[in-house]
Amino acid sequence: MKIGLIADSHTSKRGELWPQVFNAFEGVDAILHAGDLWTLALIEELETVAPTFVARGNGDLGLEHERLKDIWSLDFDGVTVGMIHEFPTPRRREPAFIAERAQKIFTESPDVLVYGHTHMEEVHDVDGLLCVNPGSPTLPRNKSLRLGTIGFLEIVEGAVDVSLWQITEDGVVPAVDQRTPGFAPDVRLTQPRR
Repeated sequence: MKIGLIADSHTSKRGELWPQVFNAFEGVDAILHAGDLWTLALIEELETVAPTFVARGNGDLGLEHERLKDIWSLDFDGVTVGMIHEFPTPRRREPAFIAERAQKIFTESPDVLVYGHTHMEEVHDVDGLLCVNPGSPTLPRNKSLRLGTIGFLEIVEGAVDVSLWQITEDGVVPAVDQRTPGFAPDVRLTQPRR
């Protein structure tokens, strides 16, 4: 099973999301948008590619749609994926804080937690909880409008592979995070089901 990950698209009107995103998501089984889509039209557009679930972001207040909720807890082939817009980044918090926060938010502790808000693409294994922020496709790292990042979860027999991808003029390529020592374009974290 392959799941497309996106957050913080900040799309103000129909058609502003890069076509490369839709092309990259072709063939996925579901799309998870971790909030700040800004317009319900984007849900409808993403739904033409795959079933789409959206966590309400601070920029989505007042929007109502059956696929838009504050918090999601979804089961994909026995792997529980939680999704919320704003969550503390494990880069800045201790593992115990992250675990406690996840337990307060989710009734059942997820195997994978997808979040957004920071516009910073990152993946962290926090004591067995795989935390994924796909970054922003349009405003990466909270900078000006430009090509950003998306991600994918691949779930096979209870194992989860996560990958982050940089959007280019021609499509997408594996993301390289120059701020993290040891990060390479082909790095994929595998998290077996707990």
